Amino acid sequence: MLLPIGDTPNPRHFTPWVNFLLIAANLAVFALVTLPLSGTAADPSDPRFAEYLRAVLPHLPRNADPVALLASTSAYDLVVFEYGFKPGAPALGDLVASMFLHAGFLHLAGNMLFLWIYGDNCEHRLGRLPYLAVYILTGAAATLFFSLFARGSMIPLVGASGAISGVLGLYFVLFPRNRVKAFVFLFPILFDVVHLPSRWVLGFYLVIDNLLPFFIGAQSGVAYGAHIGGFIAGLLVARTGERLAWQWPWTGRLRRETDLEAGAAEPLPPLERLRLELAAGDAPAALAAAARLDDRALDALSPRECAQLAGWMEDAGYAVAAGRLLRRCLARRGAAGDRAEALLQLGLMRLRQGQVAAAYQHLLDTLDADPSPETADRAREALAWIEAGRRNGPA
Repeated sequence: MLLPIGDTPNPRHFTPWVNFLLIAANLAVFALVTLPLSGTAADPSDPRFAEYLRAVLPHLPRNADPVALLASTSAYDLVVFEYGFKPGAPALGDLVASMFLHAGFLHLAGNMLFLWIYGDNCEHRLGRLPYLAVYILTGAAATLFFSLFARGSMIPLVGASGAISGVLGLYFVLFPRNRVKAFVFLFPILFDVVHLPSRWVLGFYLVIDNLLPFFIGAQSGVAYGAHIGGFIAGLLVARTGERLAWQWPWTGRLRRETDLEAGAAEPLPPLERLRLELAAGDAPAALAAAARLDDRALDALSPRECAQLAGWMEDAGYAVAAGRLLRRCLARRGAAGDRAEALLQLGLMRLRQGQVAAAYQHLLDTLDADPSPETADRAREALAWIEAGRRNGPA
């Protein structure tokens, strides 16, 4: 058994209020609705009771006793039937309400543990309201994905695990160099707490805990399809967000800054002019030349040129454009050397923006990219600063 119990590094001097609010909302629903109604017998005169029986009875095992079902049905079962998401009778309100209902304490505890571990980093990276929106949207996507394989079913789906799987998909893309503290239990051989790469743990969750049971048709109360759908949705959101630097596509572009007279002839093509100004160290002229080029034209720059230009863009107030330039540069397959400089620039930029966990990923990647001694020293210095902050400041 592999049970995650923490992760590192975490954002410093940041309180994940939205993540806390989501956890509190789930706990409140459990305490105020699930617990009291689970111990209350269902009222046979309730109109939902007959509808519930019509939906559940055909799915009982052959040797099940219908009378025992009648006696064991609780008022909470009827609430779950009313507000859980039923693929055979989909409703928008149920799509959201079902995320805050749980089948029992262990169901709730497992979900909240995962949300507590992985949610704070994602909220810090996306921002509070975007994180809340992505949580709800990936949860809805998880439920709809599950519904594709349960068409016409009136058995309700409940739980936050689809939305939390979306958070895990985000984490998989955004924090590949983080490490997860996990309790390993292999009776009677091994009992230990170890630190594992985050992608190993999340990959284990996706493949072993969900994909394999899903494909072999394992019979259980776990909605494997919802977990898979949520994880995929989180992956897609994270990949798209990283490409757009978590900004709308039309924002943060480099405005034209040039001291050329309107209508004056440009003696050299803009890309050639840009490279000359980069070589000359003329930041204003380089920004003016870059403003004449679109993203595809800038793809011709080497990683070293990208790093130099991105630094000047950030200094001039165009941090979003700078981040987009570096990410496009690093995403190109087979880009010429000097990737370490671009990775370092991106890591330091994220550090200046307060994105400590994101900076940590890029700085470690810098050391793996065959950096020059100077670049390696700067990356290690920044990593040491992060480590010192973890020891001396609140997480």
